[in-house]
Amino acid sequence: MEIILKEDVIGLGYKHDIVNVKSGYGRNYLIPQGKGVIASDSAKKMLAEELKQKAKKLEKIKADAENAAAKFEGVALTIPAKVSNSGTIYGSVNSLMIANELAKLGFDIDRKLITIKDVKTVGEHTATIRLHKEVSVTIPVTVVAEAAPVEAAPAEEPAVEEAPVDAEVAQELADEQEVLEALDAPAEA
Repeated sequence: MEIILKEDVIGLGYKHDIVNVKSGYGRNYLIPQGKGVIASDSAKKMLAEELKQKAKKLEKIKADAENAAAKFEGVALTIPAKVSNSGTIYGSVNSLMIANELAKLGFDIDRKLITIKDVKTVGEHTATIRLHKEVSVTIPVTVVAEAAPVEAAPAEEPAVEEAPVDAEVAQELADEQEVLEALDAPAEA
């Protein structure tokens, strides 16, 4: 069954593409969801006329996507993740995490446009961002282990270098200490 897509469908095609799909997928999902229409002769003629009229708009959209792709040049992400002793990640790094990291850098990218293979290990990986059907960007993603919380190790106080104490000053400090201890002791009646 031939379907004309009304919007981008991941793994199938882009808006205005004519694709072959199984009848059930087309009639039960694509058409009811408004993602496509049956590619009849009249629908194909309408599509051709619409594409002809929108050619300049499509060129501008592609140029905008290319400009956005240029902004991604030199961008590299580092994502911290909880890691086991063997170096595998608890869970995985997914497109949502990458979209959040890009948002921190000022890029507003829909997570559905980001594809990354299953990342379950620490190291170097690549993510692909599809900005347009003809424009995509590859970004290096480095997954690192999160800093493990330090166990209850006593914090060592920094060593303070003591100045040499004069004998008279030491005697005065000892006398003051004795007076303080005498004041703190309970009075006997």
